[in-house]
Amino acid sequence: MTVDPRTPVLVGAASATQRTDDPRTAREAVGLMVAACEAAAADAGRADLLRAAGLVLTPRGTWRYQDPGRLVADRVGASGARTLLADLGILQTTLIARAAAAITAGDVDVALVVGGEAKWRDLRASITGVAATSTDDTGATPDEVIRPEGMIISAEEIGAGLVTAVSQYALVENARRRADGQTLDEHARAVAALWAGFNEVARSFPGAWNRQPMSADDIRLEGPGNRPLAFPYNKWHNAQWNVDQAACLVLCSVAAARSHGVPEERWVFPHAVAESNHIVPVSRRAVLHRSPGFAAAGAEALGSAGVGVDDLAHLDLYSCFPIAVRVQAAELGIGPDRTLTVTGGMTFGGGPLNNYVLQSTARMAQVLREDPGSLGLVTAVSGLLTKQGVSVWSSRPPAAPCRVADVSERAAAATPAVDVVTGREGPATVATYTVRYGEDGAPTRAVALVDLADGPRAIAVSGDPGLASAMTAEEFCGRTVDLDDGGGFSVRG
Repeated sequence: MTVDPRTPVLVGAASATQRTDDPRTAREAVGLMVAACEAAAADAGRADLLRAAGLVLTPRGTWRYQDPGRLVADRVGASGARTLLADLGILQTTLIARAAAAITAGDVDVALVVGGEAKWRDLRASITGVAATSTDDTGATPDEVIRPEGMIISAEEIGAGLVTAVSQYALVENARRRADGQTLDEHARAVAALWAGFNEVARSFPGAWNRQPMSADDIRLEGPGNRPLAFPYNKWHNAQWNVDQAACLVLCSVAAARSHGVPEERWVFPHAVAESNHIVPVSRRAVLHRSPGFAAAGAEALGSAGVGVDDLAHLDLYSCFPIAVRVQAAELGIGPDRTLTVTGGMTFGGGPLNNYVLQSTARMAQVLREDPGSLGLVTAVSGLLTKQGVSVWSSRPPAAPCRVADVSERAAAATPAVDVVTGREGPATVATYTVRYGEDGAPTRAVALVDLADGPRAIAVSGDPGLASAMTAEEFCGRTVDLDDGGGFSVRG
């Protein structure tokens, strides 16, 4: 097959991990990013690719750098590169799509997509009282900044204290349990079994942050090392972001890959990229356990690549919480017998904030090289299952040029929303709920999304520890409760 010389191809992919307890000897986040770039160039077999980079794209992390792409570019010898910074709320898939589009258009020949975190270093600095210094680039300005449009968390959710990811994902998880007709125990066991499978993958992946074996019971049962966070989630259901991890993807044109002498056995092609950026806050989603945006993005990506879901040999579904994986698998039509991660996921492989998709894509490239000609699918989430990204990859060239598509309009048409109101009194039906815990692990606060008889929804909060405890032991989805005008609720009867 003759390949267009402007076809984008991933030629170098690598991650960098450190686990140093002394923050004085640990690299800062940008140092880890540089290390990942150097490892990716070594993966391609051509160190000069870094100096040839014309574009460096970086997702924002928890760090304070103003233009991390410039810091990286200068340190790898690509001082002439343009830099792009994507704020929180932008899909990481967007950066890969931007790089591929720039290469296809001839704007650049080589692009670096790189990001990373040093949260473990920061945590150790806090625990030990040792200062962990970082590069100060105050006043620096990226050549381009991409910012999200719209509110991922609504004003009503903020007012009710629904500001943590674990609380919001727990709402979706409990709604899914009700939709599946499971008891609390059946559901807890099914979710724990899923996550134990992710742990098994992490054990065999040298780049995973946590390779400690964990059984389904280790994940399901509360304990000193597995504190409850938001019902039904414990610590080991949760993405672990206190990690020191970075990743770099080196993409270039086929012409540049050839001119730099990158062996073809290192090439991995993006066949299609699709994403939805339509925003509906969780409380406004009429159907809480679904994600039509993933159905639309998946159909578009697979259709553009000319393949079906059963043609995919390898999968990595974004894995911040079990419900994210479960919803994606359902929307994409992926059966329960499939292995859904190549890294071990964000709980065990590691979940650096706003950078995991670079980690998973780097690992996917390695897997696809080891299985030449096979197809892999990588997904991305931004927000609270708010935005959805799907990409298809293979070591074999695409039959048609890589298509990048935005399916936001399709997602919007398929995602019914409801109004959320405040100050209502009287009976309402619990659509879903979660419970938060105190420092001692005791249930202290319940938050419910409730549907009113005349159509809208409300967010109700109870600080009654007895009620909160009961909601962890009994099914409350579908129950009738009484609202008061202060935003609280009580059990009817």
